[in-house]
Formats: sequence, structure tokens, C-alpha cells
Amino acid sequence: MLKIIFLMFLTILISNTGYTQSSSYDSAYAKSLGSDDYGMKEYVMAFLKSGKVKPENNEKANELQMAHMRNIMRLAEEGSLILAGPFSDNGEIRGIYIFNVKTIEEAQKLTETDPAIQAGVLEMELHPWYGSAALMEINKLHKTIQKSNILD
Repeated sequence: MLKIIFLMFLTILISNTGYTQSSSYDSAYAKSLGSDDYGMKEYVMAFLKSGKVKPENNEKANELQMAHMRNIMRLAEEGSLILAGPFSDNGEIRGIYIFNVKTIEEAQKLTETDPAIQAGVLEMELHPWYGSAALMEINKLHKTIQKSNILD
């Protein structure tokens, strides 16, 4: 019985040693992503909400949407927009952005470049957010699986 308890203890001890630090941890890579010791970093998350203005007609709405998408692509190429996407339930909150900035003020300046924000069709609600530094790689990864560009 003592041998079984000892073996169980040894098994638990050995299995838990892997939880202290990943054997694949790459300090240089973590630093390049702006990661802290937990693999995390500060961002600002934006909730895009329906604005008070409605486009005059479908043609104007389409033009504004394409300008909105071009702005998203520009911000992503610059590295200041890490993630963007719409919600598919047609609710009040239309989509999200995750900005690679540390302050609400920095994110506010970026949101002001959006033609849909300028037109009042969308409004932004900004919040500091702490998430995985691995998100910094998502735009590069996305390009490897994207067959078509939405702007084409």
C-alpha cells in the first residue's frame, strides 16, 4: 500500500512540474509581441454600436461601408488594429475592434479616422482590455488562410 501511495505521489509530482513554465517558451518572441510574463498585454477593445444617423439610401450605405472597410484594412496594415469583426445578430452592438494601444485616448484618435464614425452611422464604446499577446500574430495568420479580399 505504501508503494502505491508513493507511486501516486511521484506521478502527481512529475505531472505538475510542466505547469510552472512551458518548455516551448521563447523569451525573444514573447518580447517582440509585447508580452508580459503571463503571455498577456494591454489593448483597448471597442464596441461598435449603431449610431444616430442612417444612410440616405443603399448606394450611400454601400459607399460608407466600403470606406469603413478600407479604414479597417489600413489600421490593420499599420498594426494598430489587431482584430475586427461584425456581430451577426443585427443587434445594437454591430461589431468589435481590438486596438494595439495602451490608452483610451490613443484608441479614440484611431476611431475618429473611420468614415462611418465621422458620418454618425457608428459610435464607439472603448474599454481597456488585457488579453493574450498572441493576438499580435492574428493578422499575419489570417493572410495565410484568406482566399479572397473583401475589398476586391
